Amino acid sequence: MADGASFGVLVLNQISKAGLERLPAGRYRTGKDITAPDAILVRSADMHAMDIPASVRAIARAGAGTNNIPVAALSVRGIPVFNAPGGNANAVKELVLAGMLMAARNLPSAQRFVEGLDPADPHLDKTIEEGKKAFAGFELGNHTLGVIGLGKVGALVADAAIKLGMQVMGYDPEITVDAAWSLPSQVRRAASVEDVLKNAQIVSLHVPLLKATRHLVHAGNLRLMRGDAILLNFSREGVVDDAAMVAALDGRQLGCYVCDFPNPLILRHPRVIALPHLGASTREAEDNCAVMVAEQLRDFLENGNVRNAVNFPDVSMGRGSAWRVAIANANVPNMLGQISTTMAHAGLNIHNMVNKSRGDMAYTLVDVDSAVEAPVLTALAAIEGVLAVRYLPVSA
Repeated sequence: MADGASFGVLVLNQISKAGLERLPAGRYRTGKDITAPDAILVRSADMHAMDIPASVRAIARAGAGTNNIPVAALSVRGIPVFNAPGGNANAVKELVLAGMLMAARNLPSAQRFVEGLDPADPHLDKTIEEGKKAFAGFELGNHTLGVIGLGKVGALVADAAIKLGMQVMGYDPEITVDAAWSLPSQVRRAASVEDVLKNAQIVSLHVPLLKATRHLVHAGNLRLMRGDAILLNFSREGVVDDAAMVAALDGRQLGCYVCDFPNPLILRHPRVIALPHLGASTREAEDNCAVMVAEQLRDFLENGNVRNAVNFPDVSMGRGSAWRVAIANANVPNMLGQISTTMAHAGLNIHNMVNKSRGDMAYTLVDVDSAVEAPVLTALAAIEGVLAVRYLPVSA
């Protein structure tokens, strides 16, 4: 879109004002009634059945997970899906700590006991003293916490647990270099999921829901856990086989299950603490996520730069000229050669170029020394394997 033109952003959920303010009103139109939008801002709305307009160039999810977005279908159209990794990490960490404390000290059961007391009981103090014996718990210090998934949330949970005096063991076969550097040195490396389940009294799950992680905790490995162990799941519902977990609770193979995903299988189970998906439900987390994705979205719409897209490589390049072309394409041989040749045939001199790939997707930014005419953009779009072409000039 040419410099000076406005961008329309369709907003599917209530998005923090702090984030929307990063899309200045003079250039951006935001709301729930935007027609032919250039982008879509979303939180939890399910987009799988949505007819996403052909005008859309990007999707931005004000949160970490993108299960509600048809990422694969959008990739085919050359549309990046942005998210906010780490934007709600502290909020989730604090809720995990709250879950550990609720389970270790039997707080939900104790609260239900208090709510059932009779204010008119003449022996209320005695009733309380007698009743509290059923809710004796244990302190977290010196117990072992196992963390499965050592991304931003897992690392924060591990660090907080160490500060509480706990021993921590962690497992993550896909850990990144940055995540490894941020991990406290006291975390003992586990050899497998089974190693964690067998040796930790408290286990906290922090993995995305993928084909490889669905029912990561199942009947087979639940048998390895201690009968008084606590399992916490604040990642995704499908990571735990709920039927197997309930059977483990009933068979005294597991002490307590704490999660953020209520469902009919676990509701009202006496040793399940289920919260109503509160992980990111803080003012701070909503602001952080909205600000992060709004800034990413703006940089993409105006400059073509990509940061934190779940289906695109990270590609950023400072402006070297007033004329920029952004190209999303399949990651196949000779794409750069064809792009360069097409521009050369049009008499365009390439000032700067960057190309990166991620799996089947590649992305190219090209700054040229003169204006790009419409026939050149049409020729670029016609190259086999090119998914999307955008022209991003700026005023002199």
